[in-house]
Amino acid sequence: MLKNPKLLTLFFTMIVVMLGFGIVIPIFPFYVEQFGVGGTGLGIMMALFSIMQFIFSPFWGSLSDRYGRKKILLLGVVGNALALFLTGLAWNFPVLLVARTLGGMLSAATMPTAMAYISDSTTERDRGAGMGLIGAAMGVGMVIGPGLGGWLAGDSLSTPFFLAGGLSLVAVMLIWAILPESLPEEKRTTGQVKLSGPQMGVLWRALWGPLGFLMFLAFLVNFALANFEGVFGLYADARYGYGPGEVGTLLMVVGVISTAVQMGLTGPATRKFGEIWVIIASLIASAVGFWLMTLADGIGLVYLTVAFFVFANAMLRPAIMSLTSKRAEGGQGMALGLNNSFQSLGRVVGPLWAGVMFDLHLNLPYWTGAAILVATFGFALWKSRGMETGRAAPAQTVQTSAADTELVK
Repeated sequence: MLKNPKLLTLFFTMIVVMLGFGIVIPIFPFYVEQFGVGGTGLGIMMALFSIMQFIFSPFWGSLSDRYGRKKILLLGVVGNALALFLTGLAWNFPVLLVARTLGGMLSAATMPTAMAYISDSTTERDRGAGMGLIGAAMGVGMVIGPGLGGWLAGDSLSTPFFLAGGLSLVAVMLIWAILPESLPEEKRTTGQVKLSGPQMGVLWRALWGPLGFLMFLAFLVNFALANFEGVFGLYADARYGYGPGEVGTLLMVVGVISTAVQMGLTGPATRKFGEIWVIIASLIASAVGFWLMTLADGIGLVYLTVAFFVFANAMLRPAIMSLTSKRAEGGQGMALGLNNSFQSLGRVVGPLWAGVMFDLHLNLPYWTGAAILVATFGFALWKSRGMETGRAAPAQTVQTSAADTELVK
């Protein structure tokens, strides 16, 4: 499929966009220290990007239905480049916040538009492979981003941002030259597009519905990962004296482990033990991983304990999504759309929590994360008797309307 120039261009574009997202993780803790900002400020900055993505992704998707895919994709990638350049040039913390806000707002146009482009330009038979290609590109960008960012930051913390911004401009040129418009005029929507944002009432009703516990788990898995990543650079610097290079390398290894686990182990484990028992085991293992990270002394144990936590956390996401799909037979699209919204909320709350906790005590982000996961493990164990994976709930168990579904996707 990569022999297709259009899909190859989209593949490269999504790698570049996710590279820009991943490249910041090992650098920002050291970047904000230059401006005298601690964990709370770092958490706010990390959360801003996810908040903007959460709010603007549906808006950009609707705009691409109205005005065409290519224009919106170009706007998203140009915005990503400008935000990265502004980040590299930031002379104080407020400018950094503005850059991060613009980055989340404008780069949010890339994901829904790339997915829509795939839908427009592939047959039903090839569509799954096309979507998988975009997912793989995102994984590649997130895996190599932290390592590349950490290594390039040795001479200057700004260098990785300028490189990622330059690659975004290369992607802009490729999109302009190679990608034709995939949505003909006659198939475009004609209504006015409004920025309505996420519908929190829909999410609240889902949380208290029959699938509510699975929605909470979707939130929790990204909360835990964002809690770990959000302050790990500050933690590693304060505890071990690690710089961006060491942090970036470790997080790159983490990305490889996460990708390998989700691709190779979750499927066999859920087939053998069932989703609910994989979820239960992964919750307690993630809690233990959080706790062990605070005891690690020496680079070997740091790698081992971080890898253990990420291994357990990586098992959770696909198992939760699989069980959600099974428990909402006939309403999978609605249920998985809600699942994605709760994952986004976890990416917002996780770094905010971690930043505040870090300012109170070095180990508090991971101690509190472990406590929350232990409590959830106990609740999941109690709930497991009524959540057999073989029993699917009818479509109406997701207590939202079809209109609600469109609002949260």
